[in-house]
Amino acid sequence: MSIDSGSKHGMWSSRLMFIMAAAGSAVGLGNIWRFPYLAGENGGGVFVLAYLLCIAFIGLPILMAEILLGRAGRQSPIGAMVVLADRSGVSRRWSVIGWMGALAGFMILSFYGVIAGWAMAYVPSTLSGDFVNISAEAAATSFDSFILNPWQVVGWQSLFMLLTVYIAARGVGRGLETTVRYLMPALFGLLVLLLAYSAFTTDRFVEGLAFLFQPDFARFSTDSLITAMGQAFFTLSLGMGAIMAYGAYMPKGSSIMGTAGTIALLDTTVALMSGMVIFPLVFANGLESSAGPGLMFITLPIAFGQMVGGQIFGTLFFVLVTFAAITSSISLLEPAVAWVVEKTSLGRARSAALVGAIAWAFGLGSAFSFNIGADWTLFNGMTFFDTMDYVSNNILLPLGGILIALFAGWRLGQEELLSQLSEDQRWIPVWRFLIRYLAPVGVLIVFLVTIL
Repeated sequence: MSIDSGSKHGMWSSRLMFIMAAAGSAVGLGNIWRFPYLAGENGGGVFVLAYLLCIAFIGLPILMAEILLGRAGRQSPIGAMVVLADRSGVSRRWSVIGWMGALAGFMILSFYGVIAGWAMAYVPSTLSGDFVNISAEAAATSFDSFILNPWQVVGWQSLFMLLTVYIAARGVGRGLETTVRYLMPALFGLLVLLLAYSAFTTDRFVEGLAFLFQPDFARFSTDSLITAMGQAFFTLSLGMGAIMAYGAYMPKGSSIMGTAGTIALLDTTVALMSGMVIFPLVFANGLESSAGPGLMFITLPIAFGQMVGGQIFGTLFFVLVTFAAITSSISLLEPAVAWVVEKTSLGRARSAALVGAIAWAFGLGSAFSFNIGADWTLFNGMTFFDTMDYVSNNILLPLGGILIALFAGWRLGQEELLSQLSEDQRWIPVWRFLIRYLAPVGVLIVFLVTIL
């Protein structure tokens, strides 16, 4: 029987606030840092096409399933899966979905906080004019000297994590909702401003659009498809427990299909707009589009440093990245915080402080991977940072996605399902086909190819 008594952690004040919060979870470094450099490395338009197809036919159905499970369970992802397994008459072992999500989110936060710290550090550097007329060699040297200094990297990581913990400690209403209420409109406003800057101050805007939106199938490869699938998962925050945790605070009576579609649309729009901002700047300055992870921290400072108004607009860009990182990091912390609140008497603030301190300490391994711990390897020659990235994105997220699809499609009780999708009944057959067959099979194929 479906029971909806609300969440003990609080509730979003409206469907709009849930959309903004979930979009904030999805919109982060995956859109503004990861998507552009992956598109640059994987053929531009052909990668974007594969990415959009993965979002529509695999990402969106699983996103709906996560929201559905979260709202039905009304607890942390771990607690929600125990409750739903009991109601559906299946083994409590399905709670592994919640444990894997919380672990994946924790692992991602360990390196996410480090990269976000880099973005924060670039705000004062860009504003002070450090990158004005900078050469490619000097930009690379500046970035290398920064990440090679463990005290600087840990200092900025610590500042970012303190901000994340402070917001999480204030709870759903005063913390999470208040943050996304202001940061999300600011994020979109900054992105529109930067898009106009890219369009009107460069003569390569059309070339940037063509790179993103004209697929060159000669550049298509299996690797492009696998990377696109992984990016779709990462950017929608799937399998991390974040969307399930946020779904627990979603008001009853809101369309899950409409809400998930809006979140996916906002998330994809930000990713595409980020590419439309970045690639014209790269092409206008004769830089390399396939610069990899250094695209944001080496290539873009060079571009902004050569352009009229680049000092101001470059600063705004890194403020944008920081805002996006904050809205995502609080969602990565939330599943574990919610679980500690449920299982202990610590209360919200102390639970957030405890979980945040553990996440910060865990993140030191990632921070040191670029300097004093560069030679410390866990397995297969990978640093701590590389290991966290590989295990979370290539193992935990896909496995979590497969299990979510299987549970929602095959094990969740019919009454529970119909209750949660009561506003979307005409779409249930389509969603059920996608979540039962296409989504898990697609993710499984990519998972096996990646591992093997």
